[in-house]
Amino acid sequence: MPSQPDDKQYPPLERVPRHVGIIMDGNGRWAKARGLPRAAGHRAGTENLRTVLRAAVEFDIPILTIYAFSTENWGRPRAEVRALLSILERVIDRELAELHEEGVQLRHIGQLERLPPKLQQKVLDAIELTKENQRLILNVAFDYGGRAELVEAIRRIITDGVPADQVDEALVGRYLYTAGLPDPDLIIRTSGEMRISNFLIWQGAYAEIYVTPALWPDFGKDELYKALENYSQRERRFGLVPG
Repeated sequence: MPSQPDDKQYPPLERVPRHVGIIMDGNGRWAKARGLPRAAGHRAGTENLRTVLRAAVEFDIPILTIYAFSTENWGRPRAEVRALLSILERVIDRELAELHEEGVQLRHIGQLERLPPKLQQKVLDAIELTKENQRLILNVAFDYGGRAELVEAIRRIITDGVPADQVDEALVGRYLYTAGLPDPDLIIRTSGEMRISNFLIWQGAYAEIYVTPALWPDFGKDELYKALENYSQRERRFGLVPG
């Protein structure tokens, strides 16, 4: 993720979210519109991630969570699943050194054990290598589902023998994949679809939602700034009345 010259000046934002989640949608439609296979759309989406990561650092976003592969995505055609797994592996092989150099801390949220053993190890090695980095925390949600996350949290609470009267929201939060991180302030969805799609359903309870018609491979720095600008103009209420 090396820095690249960019002459465009963006006005300062009144508020920058601490934690942004992105549902990266539209790779398949992007490819179809160009007469390309779906795998080509996923590769284009992966290439675009570099641009968004650079922009997130420039706009001072401390935490970014990207929805890369859901628990439901295993039901897609085998060839597409294999392509997505191979793309993740290639990204680690090709981008890890630069991400580490740029101070990005990589984390995985989701079920690691269903990935091929070689890929599991590469993910673990990437997490270990970057664990002290502080410039940007990048959570990669791969084989992730919000409902599955809650089921796993409940199972662990039961296994740990926590009495029922000690279970509260704070305790549940400590059993989630994102334990120790603030909840997302803003969730962005590309491609115009008006759904959360099982993404951070506990953590995103009071997140601001921004939907753009841009397909993920076309969602660049300008689009990210528009989302942040829109967020900065909103009044967050958290279920309360305006002050």
